Amino acid sequence: MISDAMRTRLNEQINHELYSAYLYLSLSAHSERANLKGTAAWFMAKHSEEMTHALKMYRYLLDQDADVTLATVHAPPVSPDGVLAMFEDTLAHERSVTAGINDLVDHALSEKDHATNIFLQWFVTEQIEEEATVNDIIGRLKLFGDQGQGLLMIDNELGAAAKTMAPAAAAPAA
Repeated sequence: MISDAMRTRLNEQINHELYSAYLYLSLSAHSERANLKGTAAWFMAKHSEEMTHALKMYRYLLDQDADVTLATVHAPPVSPDGVLAMFEDTLAHERSVTAGINDLVDHALSEKDHATNIFLQWFVTEQIEEEATVNDIIGRLKLFGDQGQGLLMIDNELGAAAKTMAPAAAAPAA
């Protein structure tokens, strides 16, 4: 059984994960409209991953005999102009998710809630990977450009990467 404070914080993080999914769905649509099919597929795979993250937390709360309280998911901001700006905003967003996960870990440790701390370690590791991946994409966009042939090459790479991400994102929560 987890504390009411931890339950509240995990429910807030579920909302943040759902917002992340909504943000990536929006960026996928924006990319699709710009005829960037690979980028759209990558953001759609990210959408699926974020839904999986929310469902992992949902399942954890239920397994801990805690209430799941869903809140309003706010609309994401209007998509920025250009692929580089989309990924820079993505990195800023992922850093805010990392901060939220770290706050949850800190709270679990302060409560000596070992089960929640162990549960959250998967998310800590996931956030390292998330930020590193987006940092790499930004580096490639800065190196090759977010227009013309450079953008086409990166869009194709993102489409290929999305194919490897989708099965993992769709896998049932552990």
